[in-house]
Amino acid sequence: MIRIGVDFGGTKIEAAALDNEGRFVARVRQPNPGGYEAALDAVAHLIAEAESQAGASGTVGVGCPGSRSPKSGLMRNANSVWLNGKPFLADLEKRLERKVRMANDADCLALSEATDGAGAGADVVFAAIVGTGCGGGLTMGGALVVGANGVAGEWGHNPLPWASAVPPYDELPAPRCWCGRDGCLELWVSGKGFEADHARRAAQPMRAEAIVAAARASDATAEDSLGFYIGRLGRGLATIVNLLDPDVIVLGGGMSNVDELYDGLPLVIPQFIFSDAFATPIRPAMHGDSSGVRGAAWLWPPP
Repeated sequence: MIRIGVDFGGTKIEAAALDNEGRFVARVRQPNPGGYEAALDAVAHLIAEAESQAGASGTVGVGCPGSRSPKSGLMRNANSVWLNGKPFLADLEKRLERKVRMANDADCLALSEATDGAGAGADVVFAAIVGTGCGGGLTMGGALVVGANGVAGEWGHNPLPWASAVPPYDELPAPRCWCGRDGCLELWVSGKGFEADHARRAAQPMRAEAIVAAARASDATAEDSLGFYIGRLGRGLATIVNLLDPDVIVLGGGMSNVDELYDGLPLVIPQFIFSDAFATPIRPAMHGDSSGVRGAAWLWPPP
């Protein structure tokens, strides 16, 4: 038996086939066409290609931005805004002529890493995507927690906690988020948020990778930007510790590749939690960029 996972990203769509041991037996991708009907066609084509390469048909799980409303069945909260208000799951099932399971992309990261990754064997795993956007997913006992309203783990659109108007942080007044609210964590701890914060102080905009490289080369402004980023991410994760006290925190997305996070965050988080101890391991996703497609496949658990 194989499981097909689809990672429906903002810039690319990937489909992969996994065997029962979690090994890839097929993997295909293409750019996201950026339109609803064309995207449905792309998903159907990629699944057919993955099954052709694998030589078998399988179950289908899809990880995507935003979430499906349990009330209407329509997509909501996706930063690929053309998905919002569309019956994405129903239309995929109609197009594929089979049942499909769907989850938020951060949920898929959490499920992948809890199943056979950086959180394997842990009871409570919180996974955060800190990439183009910012999201979170939660598993307990190896199972995905969706929640009564389908938004469990949706961490990126809470406001930055303990925001300060004291220089050099300048976090107030908070910037406006694409979701319509002010000061969301996504504006600060996503890769784009990191870049935007640095641009407010630097002479010219820089990509996140370049800012990190400059900080390592002792550029003072870049060092400040990276330090502020770690502080903000730590404050955000402290709220997760206070609410859930997870056994493991897993980071995915482009910013999770910054090694300085894993030294800095354990120093920041204890300053903001309601405890005299903090021993929670913070780990990069073991499967890296593959976690999304793997987690989507694991939406159908082993028999």
